[in-house]
Amino acid sequence: MIGYVTLGTNKFDEAAKFYDELLGTLGAGRFLEADTFIAWATAPNTPSISIAKPFDGKPATVGNGVMVAIALDSKEKVDALYAKALELGGSDEGAPGKRMDNFYAGYFRDLDGNKLNAFYFGE
Repeated sequence: MIGYVTLGTNKFDEAAKFYDELLGTLGAGRFLEADTFIAWATAPNTPSISIAKPFDGKPATVGNGVMVAIALDSKEKVDALYAKALELGGSDEGAPGKRMDNFYAGYFRDLDGNKLNAFYFGE
């Protein structure tokens, strides 16, 4: 249902490196790129995460209540992606752990303060 999510950035080059490394651990790579926009996905026809400099030229701001959730297929992968985000300079928003029945997630922010989570839904 979701095609892509775009996160605004004021640190375009740094954000590009952050997401190259972070999403590269999931097998995702750049598939669309311009001077002000980059999108990563595991394949061109799968949902993607992108960064962009705001079109209106104003500074990017973080949306209160906005979060990008990355679905993974194990708790170990949630732990690893969360750890990688912090290693790359992201900040903690909630260490990986069980949140609800069969829902395991770790929350973090990228270099611009955008909130993401890595989650596993299963036993």
